[in-house]
Amino acid sequence: MVAPTRRLPASGYVLEVDGQFKTEYASRDGAWAGAAALKKRRPMLQIRIYDATTKAREEVRLPVS
Repeated sequence: MVAPTRRLPASGYVLEVDGQFKTEYASRDGAWAGAAALKKRRPMLQIRIYDATTKAREEVRLPVS
């Protein structure tokens, strides 16, 4: 089975969860809030934020408590 290919957005931010693009956000703060909430619920997931403008990825890591 072949998974559908998602096109990368030209602007904004996208959550990348375990290597797959999921939710798009208009702002960096919104993307970080969504990523932090998801990471708190499922800490074992690898979550990155993809910045479409700079085409860079940033790893989301929460502080260890």
